[in-house]
Amino acid sequence: MAAYKVEFVKSAQKEFERLAAKTRIKTAEALKLLAQNPYSELLKVKKLKGADNLFRIRLGDYRVVYEVRNEQLIVLVIKIGHRSEVYRR
Repeated sequence: MAAYKVEFVKSAQKEFERLAAKTRIKTAEALKLLAQNPYSELLKVKKLKGADNLFRIRLGDYRVVYEVRNEQLIVLVIKIGHRSEVYRR
């Protein structure tokens, strides 16, 4: 299976850079796993309700919300943040 490419929307890139060092390392490792399989059982991926191809993974109190674009083999990270904030539009 071909590996996916992980890309960030601009705001998610900023959110990633603002994370505490420890959390950032954990997130980077999780994103590497997502690149191999965006539906990874290991990461307990959940599909978000009300959205066609939006998914989320849990990293402690943080969430990574992403979109899978199978045609281009891209995992597009849309939002990274604390669970109390991440689901607000």
